[in-house]
Amino acid sequence: MGDPSRVIHIRNVGHEISESDLLQVVQPFGTVAKLVMLRAKNQALVQMEDLAASVSAIQYYTTIQPSVRGRNVYLQYSSHQELTTDQSSHGRNPDQDEPNRILLVTVHHMLYPMTVEVLHQVFSPYGFVEKIVTFQKTAGFQALIQYQSRQSAIQACGALHGRNIYDGCCQLDIQYSNLSELQVHYNNDRSRDFTNPSLPTEQRQRSSQPGYNDPSVLFGFQQPGAAYAQMGQAAMVAAAFGGTLPPGVTGTNDRCTLIVSNLNTELIDGDKLFNLFSIYGNIIRIKILRNKPDHALVQMADGLQAELAVHYLKGAMLLGQKLEVNFSKYPSITPAPDAHDYSNSNLNRFNSNVAKNYRHCCAPTRIIHISALPQEISEDMILNHLGEHGTIVKSKLFEAGGKTQALVQFESEEEATEALVSKHASKLEGSTIRISFSQMQNI
Repeated sequence: MGDPSRVIHIRNVGHEISESDLLQVVQPFGTVAKLVMLRAKNQALVQMEDLAASVSAIQYYTTIQPSVRGRNVYLQYSSHQELTTDQSSHGRNPDQDEPNRILLVTVHHMLYPMTVEVLHQVFSPYGFVEKIVTFQKTAGFQALIQYQSRQSAIQACGALHGRNIYDGCCQLDIQYSNLSELQVHYNNDRSRDFTNPSLPTEQRQRSSQPGYNDPSVLFGFQQPGAAYAQMGQAAMVAAAFGGTLPPGVTGTNDRCTLIVSNLNTELIDGDKLFNLFSIYGNIIRIKILRNKPDHALVQMADGLQAELAVHYLKGAMLLGQKLEVNFSKYPSITPAPDAHDYSNSNLNRFNSNVAKNYRHCCAPTRIIHISALPQEISEDMILNHLGEHGTIVKSKLFEAGGKTQALVQFESEEEATEALVSKHASKLEGSTIRISFSQMQNI
C-alpha cells in the first residue's frame, strides 16, 4: 500500500467524473487542501489537510469499494508527500494552459447534434457569452467559447468539465484556449457573435458555378428525381445529427405509412397524433381505425421521416399508454371522411426551416420549448396554460432573435408529451404557439 501520505492517488477516474464527484468521496474524512485531475491518465491526486484524514479515508475504502457515477475508483497512498503549487493549480489539469476567458470544448459520445444554441444554453448561466465558434476535428466535435470575463470562464470550466449535456452522452471535455480573441464572420448554427447581431448568416457565392460551400451541392437538391431528393434529404439529416444518421435509420426506406397501436381510446384524436408525429416530418393523413379504436394509421411525407418517427416514438408513453409504432402494410391512407387530411396544413413543421427542424428531432424529453409566443406574455400565463398536464418543475422565459420563447420542465417525459400533444398549435393570448421537445438536460 505504500507509506502513509497526506496525498491520495485515485485511479480509474473516467471523463464523466468531475472534481466535485471526487470531493464527495474524500471530504467526509477531513478538509481537502488540493486536488489535481490527471485527465490523460484517468487519475487524480488529492491532498488532505492532515495525515489523519487521508489515513482514515484509505482505511475506510479498504473494506468498502467506492463507486462514482457507476464506475469503481481505487484509492491508495501517493508517493508524493505534498502537491506543489504547479501540480495543483487550483484543481486544474496541469497539462492545460493558464485560465483565460476562452474555453476549448470537446464533446465526447455525441449522440445528439450540437449547435450554437445548445452550447449557449449550457454555458450562458455562468456569465455573458460573447462568441461561439464550432468545428469538427479528429478529436471530434469541438467549440471555442469566449466569455466577457475570465472569471466566468473559470466558473464554467469548474462546473461543466466532465459533465454530460444529456443523460449518458455528449460529455464535455473543457480546456483553456491560448487564443486572446475569437474571430466570428457569420451568425449561424456553427458560429455566433452575440455582441454583433448584424453579421451575415452565410458567405455569398462569388461565382455562378456551384461550389462546395453551396448546400444544394452537399445535399444533392439540384439533382432531379425522387431518388436523388431522398439521398439529399438523408445527407441533410445526417449532417444535423453530427455526420451520421441515428441508429437503425437507413435513409433508404420507401414506406411512408405507420401503424400506431395501444392508444388511449378515451383521450386520443387525430390532432393529438398530428402534434406528436409532426415533430419528425410532414403529415399527409391520419386515420383512427373504426374497428380498432386503439390503432391509427399515420402517413408521413416520405420514408425517411417515417423512419425517424419509428426510431424516436416506439415505446414512448402517451396519455398513460406505451406506444407501439411500426411500418404499415398499406402504402398510403385513402382519402375518406374519417381520414384527417393534413397535407396542406400550415402547421406542418417541415414546410420551412427543414434543416433546423431535423436538428430538433429527438425522443420525448421532460423539457418542452415553446415559440411563437406573444411579446407581452408572462411566465404565469404559460404555466396556467400548461399546468393541467403535469407537475412543472422549472420554467424560463427568454428572448432569442427578438422573439419571446420559453422552456418548461415537467416532472416526467410523459407529462411533457401530454402537454405537447394537447397544447401545440393552441391559442395563448391571441397567438398560435408552437411546442417541441428540448434537448436540454436541465433549465
